[in-house]
Amino acid sequence: MTAAVIVAAGRGTRAGPGLPKQWRSLGGRALLAWPLDTFRAHPRIDRVVLVLHPDDMGVAAGYAAHPDVDVAEGGETRQASVRAGLEALDAGGADRVLIHDVARPLVDAALIDRVIDALDDAQGAAPALPVVDALWEGDGGKVGAIRDRTGLYRAQTPQGFHLGVILDAHRAHPGGASDDVAVAQSAGIGIEIVRGSETNFKITEPEDFARAEAILEHRMDIRTGTGFDVHAFGPGDFVTLCGIPIPHDRGLLGHSDADVALHALADAIYGALAEGDIGRHFPPSDPQWRGTASHVFLEHAAGLAAQEGLSISNVDLTLICEEPKITPHARDMIERVAHILDLSERRVSVKATTSEGLGFTGRREGIAAMASVTLVSR
Repeated sequence: MTAAVIVAAGRGTRAGPGLPKQWRSLGGRALLAWPLDTFRAHPRIDRVVLVLHPDDMGVAAGYAAHPDVDVAEGGETRQASVRAGLEALDAGGADRVLIHDVARPLVDAALIDRVIDALDDAQGAAPALPVVDALWEGDGGKVGAIRDRTGLYRAQTPQGFHLGVILDAHRAHPGGASDDVAVAQSAGIGIEIVRGSETNFKITEPEDFARAEAILEHRMDIRTGTGFDVHAFGPGDFVTLCGIPIPHDRGLLGHSDADVALHALADAIYGALAEGDIGRHFPPSDPQWRGTASHVFLEHAAGLAAQEGLSISNVDLTLICEEPKITPHARDMIERVAHILDLSERRVSVKATTSEGLGFTGRREGIAAMASVTLVSR
């Protein structure tokens, strides 16, 4: 099992006054959200430990509510914070760990893959870029000695290790290391250099935010999709909408649980991904899907989005029916959809309308649902 430790316990004073940089806005989200989502979405990362400053532990519960995220309280130094994250992983089943600085929010999946792949043959691996500029030594504001750049690299994170050896190295280290490679080297751990990325730069100064914003604007992938579904009424004493059973004098007919709302939402996601519809992935001719709870379809669609590095920004669902009344159950529906998709309830809209007595819904013959979703690159 491979885990990631994201170190977000610093105060980032060089980034200027105001909030610590991990909490500042980048592309409309907290900076911290970008690397956290990237690691969570990566198919080869099984768990993430987020290390927060003691003053920020008040938000820990919200992050720890994710089943694949643990939160650890950081220490007075980066090295102490890393060790806290590693200790949180100990005995948790992980055998490899990638340690990443939150101040590098634009880390990408390909770079993560390179580090993980290198660990097949090495105890440690770290991304870096060759130094290509001339190196000068300053002397009172003037150029002093000129240094040879041959063989020099700019270090990046995530730095990957076999968990047992790097944890032992941290436990034995006296402190003061510049990064985890330095800790590893002090314990005799060999480190393989893998190719870094120019976009995986560290946000340090205020102007670095503008540079990151420009990169995000260039590479942001935004997709939209719509879904529509209809189910007729039939025998029964309740209908299931958004996973919520609602008492009614009839049920809905369908191969699965006939949850017209979740079907429309799933089709909207499939549509945004150009992946067809539910019928492509769960054919109604296949008896194994008979009576299946529709959250299975919605979770599958959301999983495909995650595999493409996309997260769900928001969903909007409209139910069209004369009966049953939707408004009394709308809050429960929103909570259920938000839970299935791991979204804030503020990003889920569930509303209803009638067709003013017109058409099959007006004749109370069934329920229709239409949905739209927006997917954004992580």
